[in-house]
Amino acid sequence: MKGIIKTVKGDMLVSFYTKDAPKTVANFIKLAQEGYYDGLTFHRVLNDFVIQGGCPNSRSGANGMPGTGGPGYQIDCELTGENQYHDRGVLSMAHAGRNTGGSQFFVCHSRNNTSHLDGVHTCFAKVIDGTDVIDAIHQGDMIESIEIIED
Repeated sequence: MKGIIKTVKGDMLVSFYTKDAPKTVANFIKLAQEGYYDGLTFHRVLNDFVIQGGCPNSRSGANGMPGTGGPGYQIDCELTGENQYHDRGVLSMAHAGRNTGGSQFFVCHSRNNTSHLDGVHTCFAKVIDGTDVIDAIHQGDMIESIEIIED
């Protein structure tokens, strides 16, 4: 399966790791299909590290602090698959400790500063087209929508 993350800076085509992180992929796809991510922003952008989004508190008019929200439930980490390394373009689940992820995810700028995330955060997809968008995103840039494509 694939998805298109449509942002104000362009589109990122992602390929999901359905074999390595099936529950995480299913959760992300469910939220995307429900429109959960539409209008959220990348609330955390750290140069040569990650762009992070998926927090409902980043939506215009939300009351909570961006980076602290989720979908109202938590999912378990999936850390044993083959593709569990944080390289350029990899999407991974953000969390506040093991098995506390939900909706927040990040996309890696490069491998330079992300190897310590291996075995800690669940990698569940990779940008296969539109990697230039990763570098163009700034804090506050919006996710317009996420379209899921069934192969």
